[in-house]
Amino acid sequence: MGIKLYYTTVTASRTVKSQQSEVMRILESKSIQYELIDISLSGELRDEMRNKAGDPKAVPPLLFNEDQYCGNYDDFSEAVEGDTVEQFLKMA
Repeated sequence: MGIKLYYTTVTASRTVKSQQSEVMRILESKSIQYELIDISLSGELRDEMRNKAGDPKAVPPLLFNEDQYCGNYDDFSEAVEGDTVEQFLKMA
């Protein structure tokens, strides 16, 4: 599967939970299939996410097309506003 959403099921941050839910809801409303990768399962997954994003402090949700970094929640939100989600996800 192409689109990957790195997220976490373990967070005390309401903001992160809210952002993750919104990304999932929008992807589903646009019938975009995606794979969920829960970084709370291992530190290796978290490190993998951060390495791919090129940011050692990156926090979920982060979106990728295969291994190509698309962006974080703010970038995704901007793409939704501009109706450019497919381009943002490097699908078009």
